[in-house]
Amino acid sequence: MEKAIVTKIARRGRVSSLVQQEYEAHMTFGEHVADRVAQFGGSWTFIVIFGAVLLGWMGINTWLLVRRPFDPFPFILLNLVLSTIAALQAPVIMMSQNRQAAKDRFEATQDSQVNLMAAMEIRDLHDKLDGLRHRQWHELWHLQRRQLELLEHLDKKISHPEEKTADPGPYRPPEV
Repeated sequence: MEKAIVTKIARRGRVSSLVQQEYEAHMTFGEHVADRVAQFGGSWTFIVIFGAVLLGWMGINTWLLVRRPFDPFPFILLNLVLSTIAALQAPVIMMSQNRQAAKDRFEATQDSQVNLMAAMEIRDLHDKLDGLRHRQWHELWHLQRRQLELLEHLDKKISHPEEKTADPGPYRPPEV
C-alpha cells in the first residue's frame, strides 16, 4: 500500500475518492431497492404508518365488522401478514447492512491511505525544514567566523597601530 501511495505522490495523483458515488455506480437495481427498503424500514415514518395500519386492521375487525369480521380477534391473518413481511424484510435489510459494511471497509482503507500519504508528506516537510535549518546554521557559523576574523583584525589595528596588518580578504559565502 505504501508503494502505491508513493507512486501517487510522485505523480501528484489523488489518493481520496468519492466512495458514495463509486458504490452507487456499481450497484444493481436489486441493491438499490434493498437500500431503499432498509432506509424506509428503519424510519419513524414506517413505524407510524405500520402502527396506524395495525390499529386500523384491529379496529375494523373488532368494532366495525362485529357480525362478520374477515379476521376475528386472535387476528391470525394479521399474524400471518406480519410474519411474511418480517421474513421478507429481514434478508433485504441484511443485504443492505452487508453492503454498508463493505463500503465502510473501503472507506477505512481509503482513510488509512490518506493518513499514510499525509504522514509521508509531513515527513518530507520535516526533511526539507531540517535541510534549511542545517544550511542556515552552516551559513551562520561561517558569518560568525568571518566576524571574529574582522574583530581580530580591528583588535590588532587598535592595540598595535604601528604594525601594518593586511586587510582581510573579501567574504566568500560557504557552499552547502
